[in-house]
Amino acid sequence: MAFVVSAGRLQALEPASSSMSTWPGYNTMLSANRTLTYGAIYRSQPAVRTVVDFLARNIAQLGLHTYERLSDNDRRRLSDHPIANLFNRPNPQTTMFRLIRALVSDKAIYDDAYWVKLRSESNTPIGLRRVSPTRVEPLGADWMDAVQYRLHGAAGHLDVDAENIVHFRGYNPEDGRHGLSPIEALRQVLAEEYAAALWREQMWSNGARVSGYLHRPLEAPEWSNPARERFRAGWQAQYTGSGAQAGGTPILEDGMEFVSAGINPKEAQYVESRKLTREETAAAYHIAPPLVGILEHATFSNIREQHKALYQDTLGPWCAEIEQDIGLQLIPDLAAGRSVYVEFNIYEKLQGSFDEQADQLQAAVGGPYMTRNEARSRTNLPRVEGGDDLIVPLNVAIGEPEQPALPAGQPGSTTTGEEPDED
Repeated sequence: MAFVVSAGRLQALEPASSSMSTWPGYNTMLSANRTLTYGAIYRSQPAVRTVVDFLARNIAQLGLHTYERLSDNDRRRLSDHPIANLFNRPNPQTTMFRLIRALVSDKAIYDDAYWVKLRSESNTPIGLRRVSPTRVEPLGADWMDAVQYRLHGAAGHLDVDAENIVHFRGYNPEDGRHGLSPIEALRQVLAEEYAAALWREQMWSNGARVSGYLHRPLEAPEWSNPARERFRAGWQAQYTGSGAQAGGTPILEDGMEFVSAGINPKEAQYVESRKLTREETAAAYHIAPPLVGILEHATFSNIREQHKALYQDTLGPWCAEIEQDIGLQLIPDLAAGRSVYVEFNIYEKLQGSFDEQADQLQAAVGGPYMTRNEARSRTNLPRVEGGDDLIVPLNVAIGEPEQPALPAGQPGSTTTGEEPDED
């Protein structure tokens, strides 16, 4: 099955069938009577949304560069190669940032992400389009690899050969055709958070008052039915509902007492529960708690180190996996026989501030290392005449490399081996 692009839209060369379904459902149980899809959990659970967006935004803003390896110690960046052009404009409606952000988000939520290759009439990939994992069904004779992918839509489904799909899949111990969502490991934690949020919502909708009961002593006079109804109506009118009519000081009769029978927010540890949910979610995605807003034990120095560890230990494996999947499934279509590869620009994030970089480089080279025009380009200023000359202060000496001393008596040696004449 091949695809062509018409007016920037994905067009199939064969008609779709009339069936409609989604695969594999991506459902998870949050309570005894509540089943949500992973997408619904992302929409409704703040901890999951925070962590997934953190990963997606930080990887998408790195930038994906294209290189050609010339030797073991040399490489050249390709700015006008078909691969670079493809990522600069994946399709008329999508930027590279949005494409990578959607890729990482899908991978973090479903452990699966899909790109469809948009091909020209000559069968060359000229575009990429993200397809939601909920609409893609891997097909294969066994559990090892998918040979086709079924794309489901409102008008039916379409079977696409694996060569026209870029599939970023995680690890699944039971089925190698698709990944296993990290949200499954958070099932119990998210279920507790969901139940707590539901209880809080019910409490606030009931005027934010703690449950309890009225105690009427035995020695109080017997209540007649009209008196009981009068008291009940007055109590409900004052302490249920919302707005100015709710609240106030209770007026009890016949020695009655109000006995609280609920759990107050302090005893329920709502704040601690929310922090625990966010910590567990961050741990499932290997993110340090201070990076997602948990700052109880954060200091300037450890946040700085955790920021470095983020790009080395957390985002590093994500970037390597994406780079290698692109190299395996996409680059051979556009750069067959060449040592072309893509790489996230993660080095800039590990360089530290500009002041730190400048001090390190100047110490390494022994003097100024940038021309005026190079410095002006960093601030988007135009070039100036004579700005390509490197200015070296007069107190910086550039000497010849020291020559090794030759043994005495050899040609070129300044020592003859004889004792010098005395005046």
